[in-house]
Amino acid sequence: MDDDSDAESPRGWRERRNSTLTAISLLQLDPAPMDSDPDTPTEEKRPIDPLDADGTMEGSAGSIKTGSTMAPGLSGSGRGAIYYLSRMQRYSSYAVSVFTTMHLANVSLIPAVTRSVAGSETYLLMARELYQTPITEPLLVGLPVLMHIGSGIALRLLRRSQNIKRYGGSTPGMYAMMRSSTANPRPSVQLWPPLSWISWSGYVFSAFWGAHVVMNRVLPLVVEGDSSNIGLAYVSHGFARHPIIAATAYRGLIGIGCAHMVWGLAKWFGIAPSTKGWWGSEAVTVDKKTKRQRRRQWLGVQAAVVAAAALWAVGGLEVVAKAGPSDGWVGKLYDDLFARVQL
Repeated sequence: MDDDSDAESPRGWRERRNSTLTAISLLQLDPAPMDSDPDTPTEEKRPIDPLDADGTMEGSAGSIKTGSTMAPGLSGSGRGAIYYLSRMQRYSSYAVSVFTTMHLANVSLIPAVTRSVAGSETYLLMARELYQTPITEPLLVGLPVLMHIGSGIALRLLRRSQNIKRYGGSTPGMYAMMRSSTANPRPSVQLWPPLSWISWSGYVFSAFWGAHVVMNRVLPLVVEGDSSNIGLAYVSHGFARHPIIAATAYRGLIGIGCAHMVWGLAKWFGIAPSTKGWWGSEAVTVDKKTKRQRRRQWLGVQAAVVAAAALWAVGGLEVVAKAGPSDGWVGKLYDDLFARVQL
């Protein structure tokens, strides 16, 4: 009798109310399959799709095989937005690789063989007829690069949107989770997908690549109306006039660019270890055999990165960068171009 009266008292009512208050509402639940087939593999055993939310084959929760109806945000056929964006990011990188191979031969390999900037300019002009025409340049360079970067950003935004829906959207649980994530530097639930090394290097490489395009393509077109006078001698003149800026720009372009492209291709072909964990991801405990295997894979990919960077540097930094400034009206033209960007 006394127990009933205590339960109906204001004190008992407050105790019951306080017992329901948690840091995160009970409406927030971890995502789990419902009505799944007993024969369906569990999350640990399910085959991982080589394309994840970032298009980097990290094997996230949304990376489920085509045709699965279990993937959040995908249609019954499994051909949702993530599927198409991931393929767009992958195949656009193949198109960029075609241009990159030709560009590598023109600006580094041929100068390394001829040991002369003037002797290599002829080959550069010949190659421009292939990849710098009004048709081929947008198809091989402009459109694939925009598709690659745009699809990567769209995948991150879409994945975050899915995480918000998965954890309740605008429910009280989501509000409590957002408040806890603000106070806790490492919340238990992350709305943004993990930023892998490949994604991080891609964003930095985009900045270096954009500056390279502005200096070598956009600036001459704006000032002179064309870029017919821009070649290897233009790069040599830049190194002679502004050595620190040029060395920083080209070393960043080569180093970060080779790392991003080699690691990205290794991920596409499934021969590289996971690169998650760079920005606060939880460490995964594995056995010694798996650690050794991942270390060998990591060393193999890193060796390929060093080899690719060496190919770019053998002619680009050892021959072109050391050729010295241009004389006469050509040198004055280059100085005027640099002056337009306060160099």
